[in-house]
Amino acid sequence: MSIIKKKYGIGKNGTDVTEYTLKNKNGMEVSFIDLGATITNITVPDRDGVFEDVVLGFEDVASYEENSTFFGAFVGRFANRISNAKFVLNGTEYKLDQNDHTNCLHGGYSRYDYYMYDAECTESMDEDSILFKRCSPDGEQGFPGSLSLSVTYTLNDNDELIISYYAVCDKDTVINFTNHSFFNLGKGGHKCPDVLEQEVQIDADYYTPVDDILIPTGEIKELAGTALDFTKFKKLKDGIGMKDAEGNTITGYDHNFVLNGNGREGVRKAAQFRALDSGRIMEVFTDQPGMQLYTAETLDKDGGKDGMHYGNFGGACFETQNFPDAVNIENFPNAVLKAGEEFESVTVYRFKTF
Repeated sequence: MSIIKKKYGIGKNGTDVTEYTLKNKNGMEVSFIDLGATITNITVPDRDGVFEDVVLGFEDVASYEENSTFFGAFVGRFANRISNAKFVLNGTEYKLDQNDHTNCLHGGYSRYDYYMYDAECTESMDEDSILFKRCSPDGEQGFPGSLSLSVTYTLNDNDELIISYYAVCDKDTVINFTNHSFFNLGKGGHKCPDVLEQEVQIDADYYTPVDDILIPTGEIKELAGTALDFTKFKKLKDGIGMKDAEGNTITGYDHNFVLNGNGREGVRKAAQFRALDSGRIMEVFTDQPGMQLYTAETLDKDGGKDGMHYGNFGGACFETQNFPDAVNIENFPNAVLKAGEEFESVTVYRFKTF
């Protein structure tokens, strides 16, 4: 295998941004930039052997420096929402940015994908890896502790993109990492108009209901018989207009699914996403307790790759993570990382055809 390294562009502060591309023996390619440890391209074949890029994104540094859509973004220190943009840890209240109504979303304004990362490349016969690392200082985004963190992307000859997260902190803190890539597996890849005809299956029998600003109520409810029931393959469009367990009409998906096994079983298959027209299928594996399915119902973004305008339902995100607002809801999985303890987590996106 091989790693191709080239200059991607220059940031607004004059910093050189580098693109790294991994390619396996099957022709699958994945590209990243050290601005934000961001995924920029994933190129895989359809059933006829036609290779296309299946993630939404941009072609220039300036767009990724703004990236209001989080295309390909590495997200931390705490992914998803924190209610009222605050939490209490060890008797101290920590106040965060209110960048989503009164919530803190994906770390606030000083997002992890806005920083530059040091890169280390490792090549071998059957897999290549890029490790991106930086230190998030004490108080960054409002969170306690100096956090040494890394995200490692590995591509192997099984057409698996493996994302390995690592962190250690000098103080007790809270943590929740994810990746925010938007996938479109249809003919044309990221140029396919939308994902509504594409099918999803999720290994989850429960979800976490939310209020009108998408903060969990603390309940865990069954999804059987509701628009959120993806225990069998279902087209994304088929749930639109149906009701959730609260009786709310689904106009699009932005929901946290309680994955079966709840992380106690280690890395296991969490979801599948497939396009009938192209024959592409992506399997999602994770050791995390939850996964946010987001279908971008209000996406409206110019300046995409190949001159694309990305519109409503232009892609789907499979954000493996802890539950939203786990820092404030006692019965949700623990989100505290103790000083000196190591956080490690793995998510795998495996691509195949059928």
